Amino acid sequence: MSTVLQKIEAAVSYIKNLYKATPIVGIVLGSGLGSFTSEINIEQEIPYSEIPNFPVSTVEGHSGKLILGELGGKKVVAMAGRFHYYEGYSVEEVVFPIRVMKYLGIQTLLISNAAGGMQKGFKVGDLMIITDHISQLTINPLIGKNEAAFGARFPDMSEPYKKYLIAKVKNIAVEAAFELKQGVYIGVTGPTFETRAEYKMLATLGGDAVGMSTVQEVIAAVHMGLPVFAMSVITDLGIRDEENTITHEEVLQAAKDAEPKLTHIFKELVAQL
Repeated sequence: MSTVLQKIEAAVSYIKNLYKATPIVGIVLGSGLGSFTSEINIEQEIPYSEIPNFPVSTVEGHSGKLILGELGGKKVVAMAGRFHYYEGYSVEEVVFPIRVMKYLGIQTLLISNAAGGMQKGFKVGDLMIITDHISQLTINPLIGKNEAAFGARFPDMSEPYKKYLIAKVKNIAVEAAFELKQGVYIGVTGPTFETRAEYKMLATLGGDAVGMSTVQEVIAAVHMGLPVFAMSVITDLGIRDEENTITHEEVLQAAKDAEPKLTHIFKELVAQL
């Protein structure tokens, strides 16, 4: 057994000793979206620091614990706080929790993030369904020896975000009278927010939103055959006329303001899975 599999099995064994049910949905919560966990009927909370081989979140807005319980009538496991390459973690560490959730038994992965908007007409607080991504500006988590237990050497990425899940979310939004955007997410390393020239370049490349997470997690999930749905909260505007700056505090506030809509969408989606 490879070292990475041994690390995953140690983490999974520890979690299963504390929580006997099998979660069928995994949820990753982005910056400023930790309050979502209040909607979960929490049956077990485990600080990351107590789970063998788990990284520990270092970013404000990420509380750093694994939440297990029930949401929308389904057993779920939620990450209240994720890991980023810019924190100094290896790519393997960034995607480690995704692999652990897969080995816990999840069948679907839901991801949220805070992102900078680049599509014309976007405004702060918009929710954007991620329909595709551009990954070349960050480090691919599958570089290195392929772990056959996870998946094929060259996984197909033609539909990283499942269309049937996107269709469900669009119907949920219509019923709730929510306006949703959709577009392509570009993943970058961070931790700096982009320059104005970089924002223009990323938009020219075909990006509608840009952020410092998600892409590596999705690649690891697709590698393991996990269906993914992901949504960005547009917390700042990269393509803008004003001579203003962007602060992390403003990003967290914008995410908090948009959280009720995202919470409703995720809760209803879980109920339909």
